[in-house]
Amino acid sequence: MGKEKFKAEEGTILKVMEATRDFWRQPLDIEKWEKIRGKIHIIPGRCKGCGFCIEFCPQQVLQVSSSFNEKGYHPPEVKPDSQIDRTSRRKFLTTSGCINCGLCELLCPEFAIFSTPEG
Repeated sequence: MGKEKFKAEEGTILKVMEATRDFWRQPLDIEKWEKIRGKIHIIPGRCKGCGFCIEFCPQQVLQVSSSFNEKGYHPPEVKPDSQIDRTSRRKFLTTSGCINCGLCELLCPEFAIFSTPEG
């Protein structure tokens, strides 16, 4: 009986999360705020291809490059604007590209990537 109750509660929680997905933690006055943009700079020679920057980018603007660097690794590259996924719940942050959060440069063990404010 306890397991059945847990499954019912879990289903209810998932339905509530799905219903509120587009409204999760959005400020009410979001239209007033300027959207922050950033420019990503990659130093291909330093990259060892770990993929941390690609995996953990909150806007998912990076992808694995098809070219090799001097060490034989595939460094990241910025996705073309048409391939950026805008269906995530973070879509209100920006309509395209990097938001200059700096997470990629914090995670990179080789200091091969960094972002700067655009504008």
